Amino acid sequence: MPDQPASQRDFAGRVVAWQQVNGRHDLPWQQTRDPYRIWLAEIMLQQTQVQTVIPYYERFLARFPTLEALAEAPLADVLERWSGLGYYARARHLHRCASTMVAGQHDGFSADPAINAQLPGIGRSTAAAISVFAFGRRAAILDGNVRRVLARCFGLTSGASPAQDERALWVLAESLLPEQAIEAYTQGMMDLGATVCTRWQPACQACPLQVICVARQQGRQTELPQRAVPKPVPERAGKLLLLTDGRQVLLERRPPSGIWGGLLSLPEVAAETAESFALRHGCRLKQTQQLPTISHRFTHFRLSIEVLCGEVEVVGRLAADAGWQWLALADVAGAALPTPIRRLLLSLSTTGWSFTAGGAAAGADDLG
Repeated sequence: MPDQPASQRDFAGRVVAWQQVNGRHDLPWQQTRDPYRIWLAEIMLQQTQVQTVIPYYERFLARFPTLEALAEAPLADVLERWSGLGYYARARHLHRCASTMVAGQHDGFSADPAINAQLPGIGRSTAAAISVFAFGRRAAILDGNVRRVLARCFGLTSGASPAQDERALWVLAESLLPEQAIEAYTQGMMDLGATVCTRWQPACQACPLQVICVARQQGRQTELPQRAVPKPVPERAGKLLLLTDGRQVLLERRPPSGIWGGLLSLPEVAAETAESFALRHGCRLKQTQQLPTISHRFTHFRLSIEVLCGEVEVVGRLAADAGWQWLALADVAGAALPTPIRRLLLSLSTTGWSFTAGGAAAGADDLG
């Protein structure tokens, strides 16, 4: 790391003073020392903007007001309350983490970040945030917003390896911690990255660090932080079957781990024909139609999904077996469904189901 001139030694003081006047103070998870609420907010805020999180946070707490309520609830209920927020592994980790603590397999949240980091789904930065906001512990966080502020202010460039860069960032973050007002400092770093030192078009004129910021002085705001050269994204393919009678759709509960773990989704089909599949699930297949291919990007790969839509007459209820569910189309918006599947069903149910020979169902071209 570069040596810090005297002006940069007051880094924390500048952040604290700015946060106390210009930072965010009315978020629903502020003004509390309840580690459960702080933990929930920190998990929801991972890769998700504050304004998106707020209504989900409030609805989630209304349903699961305590750690015990969360642990005792079925995972399906937790996923349903998470529906639409994305990155569903976070919800599964929340449930597992709560269950672990309530079952006495872990002592629970602690002022020590190292103890918090032992819990399922809690990384080093989240563990530190819990310790800071719930217990007033002096600890460093290093989420995406903080990384951007540090990289620009200190003009940090990539070193020999990502691992080395990571270690150096943690050393820097810990060296900047103030002796007092740790909560205001930590919140200030989050607020600066989210509202001022944004990824695109940062508002440098409003930043308390502008006079000591290397990126500002050198005009390198768009260059820093340096981003790794993207690797080619692997492609995967899948085939799904959408059976509907126009009022409801047949869904399968996916395994708890893997892609879309624990969510309801359209069943995958391989060698079996749509007709034989429908018969096994108490339906008579009337006609089918191929929908446009859906492309969905995951963190490490892109999935191309072929969807065959089948109009059926339900003559039995074999889908009442465990793992299967007939979901009313009117309930699609609130169900625990993968985002591309929800979009597909909402599009088709909004515009109406239309089976025409050789054509696509109405509204399917909106899916992209």
